[in-house]
Amino acid sequence: MGILDVNLNGLKLKNPIMTASGTYGYTDEYDDFIDVSQLGAIVTKAISLNPREGNEHNRITETKAGMINSIGLENVGIEKFLETKSPVLKSKNIEYIMNIAGSSFDEYVRLATICQTNNIKAIEMNVSCPNVKSGCLEFGVDENVLYDLVKSVREVYKGFLAVKLTPNVTSIEKTGAAAEKAGADAISAINTLKGTSLKVNCINGKFVKTMVQGGYSGRGIKPVAVNAVLRLYNTVNIPIIGIGGIEDIDDVIEFFAAGAQAVQIGTANFTYPDTALKLVKELENYVVKNGFKDLDEMKKELRR
Repeated sequence: MGILDVNLNGLKLKNPIMTASGTYGYTDEYDDFIDVSQLGAIVTKAISLNPREGNEHNRITETKAGMINSIGLENVGIEKFLETKSPVLKSKNIEYIMNIAGSSFDEYVRLATICQTNNIKAIEMNVSCPNVKSGCLEFGVDENVLYDLVKSVREVYKGFLAVKLTPNVTSIEKTGAAAEKAGADAISAINTLKGTSLKVNCINGKFVKTMVQGGYSGRGIKPVAVNAVLRLYNTVNIPIIGIGGIEDIDDVIEFFAAGAQAVQIGTANFTYPDTALKLVKELENYVVKNGFKDLDEMKKELRR
């Protein structure tokens, strides 16, 4: 066993550093920068039942403390993923969690059924994307609806099931508890916040405005994410995967201190594609340098 090994309610990974959905492609797109197989896991782009073209324009807008994305869940669909992407992951020994997104209960159940039939060992339910007109966020803001949805998926899917929660709620404790009660193995928190980029230029006395609305991510959301993880840690008994504004080893340690068992790196990948692997190495050095026998021992000390 390695000193960074982590067991997320049955999902065993070589380390707790993952890449977040939508920031690392489907398979080996980052091979030019790192050996992706050295990461704990990658979380795939959100996969829907049928291919999606996504939104038409202004998909990514940089802000002073992160970015706003309005991709609209563009993806190849689950059939093509299984045909062309999954074999690459297997051949390169890349651990992955499939992120799934639907616009109805039936779509989520059908996606989960296909995953079960094709022996996909881990999925993450996207019930929190703010960039589509129907589905996802609608299911993640009401704890009763979320419970019914997760329970329906749990009935047809027996592998590792994570639920990715939205911060755009009054009580993330209630949605987290609902996901756990319905059978989730873990919670991923948080997805993006709702955000707006509004840029104004004055040309010859007339204002020209450019507005992009979508999911806000990056450095600026870290305090919100850490707060959500801490609140969930004090509410649920299943593992929490922390997400939001992680860029360096100090960020990782803070999420562990708040109660996360693992973390996902998102927006930082766009600036420095080797961030996740760098953090794997830095985390191992951190554990050894501070005299802990392994990551679990360090986490216990962090949470005293």
